Amino acid sequence: MPTNLILGTSGHIDHGKSSLIRILTGTDPDRLPEEKKRGITIELGYAALDLGEFHLGIVDVPGHEKFVRQMLAGATGMDLAMLVVAADDSIKQQTREHLDILRLLNLREGVIVLTKTDLVEAEWLDLVEAEIRELVQGTFLEMASIVRVSSKTGAGFDDLKKAILDAARRVVDDLPDSSTAPFRMAIDRSFAIEGFGAVVTGSVSSGVLRVGDVIELQPAQIEVRVRGLQNHDTKSDVVSRGQRAAINLTGLRHGEIPRGNELATLGHLKPTNQLAVELLALPGLDKPVKDRSRVRFHLGTSEVSGVLRLPHEKKQFEPGERGFAVLFLSESVVATWGQPFVVRLESPVTTLGGGRIAFPNRLSTNRPTAADWNAIAEAVSPDPKSRASAAAYLAGLSNWKPSDLIRWTAIHQIDEIIETMISEKTIVRIPLSKERSWLVHSARLEEISATIEQHLMRLHQEHPLRLGHSVSEVQHCLDYLPEPELFRVSLERLNAAKKVHRIGAAICLDGLGPKLSKGETQLYGELVEKIRVAGLAVEPPKVLAAGVAKNRDSVPQLLKLGVDSGQLLQITPDWIVHRDVYDNVLERLKAEFERAKTLTVSDIRSLLDVSRKFAVPLCEYLDKIGFTIRDGDQRRLA
Repeated sequence: MPTNLILGTSGHIDHGKSSLIRILTGTDPDRLPEEKKRGITIELGYAALDLGEFHLGIVDVPGHEKFVRQMLAGATGMDLAMLVVAADDSIKQQTREHLDILRLLNLREGVIVLTKTDLVEAEWLDLVEAEIRELVQGTFLEMASIVRVSSKTGAGFDDLKKAILDAARRVVDDLPDSSTAPFRMAIDRSFAIEGFGAVVTGSVSSGVLRVGDVIELQPAQIEVRVRGLQNHDTKSDVVSRGQRAAINLTGLRHGEIPRGNELATLGHLKPTNQLAVELLALPGLDKPVKDRSRVRFHLGTSEVSGVLRLPHEKKQFEPGERGFAVLFLSESVVATWGQPFVVRLESPVTTLGGGRIAFPNRLSTNRPTAADWNAIAEAVSPDPKSRASAAAYLAGLSNWKPSDLIRWTAIHQIDEIIETMISEKTIVRIPLSKERSWLVHSARLEEISATIEQHLMRLHQEHPLRLGHSVSEVQHCLDYLPEPELFRVSLERLNAAKKVHRIGAAICLDGLGPKLSKGETQLYGELVEKIRVAGLAVEPPKVLAAGVAKNRDSVPQLLKLGVDSGQLLQITPDWIVHRDVYDNVLERLKAEFERAKTLTVSDIRSLLDVSRKFAVPLCEYLDKIGFTIRDGDQRRLA
């Protein structure tokens, strides 16, 4: 079986790219009437070249500067390129820009073709070759063959086929096995055929697709079924990576499939309008790439406008500088880790640079912190575990799955790495139920813990007389958390680190609490003692405060302090009793229940020698806490 690869052309307008393909393949890639009339390529053209051990799908791209967006769409999925230079014209503007784009799209191999050699003298050819060698110095084409051809005479085409064959063999050595990878194809053309419906074409970048498969149209996330397949006008039951494919789809109309959409295995890709990237500003730029630049973002066959944000300390990237950035896009795209992209300035339209995707998902914030930028840099690490840790951190508190981490890191043995990170406590697995759990980076839990500490500190400052603060009061300040268990686990971590202490149902920061004046300390002792002596017949807090001569405004806080500390117990908002009195009441009631089995409110009132005013709320409170169970007028011990 021959190996399938995608070969693409590149170069300035009218340098003979389409004629080159006609001679190589016998196919005219210019299919539009306007293209034939004007003699230039406007849209992408396609052909096939059989070299025995390799079957090459050829993509012919426009050379005119107005059609660079089409050139970028055609460059998607290329495995190797032919840089075409006309001998009579030498290097021109689009020669340079196309070479820059091919470099940014991470091509590794190619061939340089010197066309129209029949129009110039041999000495001139030598000069043009020298210019080309200078141009490609330091690029992936630095050691590439320069083949002299003439489409008019047919000279040099055997040498060209041999050079393409040699380049293809080098490409294959670096290609990963994608036979078991998810299917993915960026759409570069769509149309409708009467009686068949929607048809899309593109270069298959990974995986295998068969007739009858159900896949997803992205970023719309529409499920579609494959009705039929073709590879270069030949009907097929299957297409795979490195092939040009025409796919007949059911489940949608032709008008719903613009260029820039992608087809992929169900669940493989997820739309996003924010991406973290590693960016190279082209060395030949006249001006630096500035923060907040409005750009045209080219990814796959898509073109989306967006805003480029640089790290806080960076106002711009100088020409040739490499760094990290975040792209905020006007529309959603789908991407995977390491995928190449190109950015062009919106006005005037020029190529600024490009690079690879560092994190293909929304960050947890629109204002990346220093820790976020550090994680973005770590996300391109060659070490899989470092990359996975960075991606898990950048995912924030979202409920991500191992399959997400595969898309974010291109690590396919992800389960083993996740278990290792859990054992090393880099990632925490929080059980939610028997079937569900929440994976989160431990540093994100530390951030939640820090927020808990900040809110507790604020509460201590606002209520200096409180010994502690209710858990619900603190949790309310973190109601943005997507899952309550995240709060509970973070609080447990603080408790284990002895930064936060529990006092009954309340919590407080270590070493903090009420700092009472001498008068407040004396008043607190007097209030607690007065409540103890009163037994169950304690006056309401307002009456207690009215009987105080000094520090009257402190009485509510002091009573709250007593409740938080456990010395006092709040039965109702207007009734507080001493803990010793309450414990004594429970002992007496327990003994009476063991004797009588059931008691009425009147029985309890007589036993405790209190009025119905106190007996009824006490009985209701005991029901509420589960000490007693009510059955009509009777109560029994729970």
